[in-house]
Amino acid sequence: MFRSGFALATLAAMPPIDAARELDRDVALAASAHQRLLGALDDLVDELDVTAPSRLPGWTRGHVLTHLARNADGHRRIFDGAADGRVVEQYEGGAEGRNREIEGGARRPAAEQIADLRRAIWALESAWAGSTWVGEGRTTIRGVVPITDLPFRRLREVAVHHVDLDIGYELDDLPGAYVRLELRRREMAWKARQPMGMTSLPTAALEAPPALRLGWLLGRADIDGLEPAGVF
Repeated sequence: MFRSGFALATLAAMPPIDAARELDRDVALAASAHQRLLGALDDLVDELDVTAPSRLPGWTRGHVLTHLARNADGHRRIFDGAADGRVVEQYEGGAEGRNREIEGGARRPAAEQIADLRRAIWALESAWAGSTWVGEGRTTIRGVVPITDLPFRRLREVAVHHVDLDIGYELDDLPGAYVRLELRRREMAWKARQPMGMTSLPTAALEAPPALRLGWLLGRADIDGLEPAGVF
């Protein structure tokens, strides 16, 4: 069968099968997290107070919702750049631009914020669907990363900030698949910051239920007898 040079180049650049399966998994988990969040917000739209405090110090629920929308836009911006062979900033104007947009949108009515978030999610998922998954982007916190990393990063943003919104979704409600994957990453990050020879989490953390252990590693929960994990 004849294939164009572009098609052959695209096939050659696609991730190997194991990496592709992980990417499929991350995209599916992130898309499910999107729908779980939107469904919860739709149920609350008439009573959601966007000016009420979230669980993040200094941020209201409106700050969290606006951040989630602009984060989706930022990821889509990276995918658009990668499609043209460019490495672009996640947020126009960098960290200052990110903060300015969050502050500017945090006080909008709940219905407007939810509609904005839904639009941003649909646009991001469309970018995933049309991507060849080749390229890189510059994130605000981690610097340059391959775009194949972005679905899991988006999953983290949505899952954790769903808890941060304080609308009835708790650490125990996080999907088991996400908890397992994130624990592996956060535990590795914790170990990397410890003195030589300390290769295991504290006993109190290991004995905690997985969701609570993850909450501690993410700075979202306390475990008796332990200082903050300090890795997020």
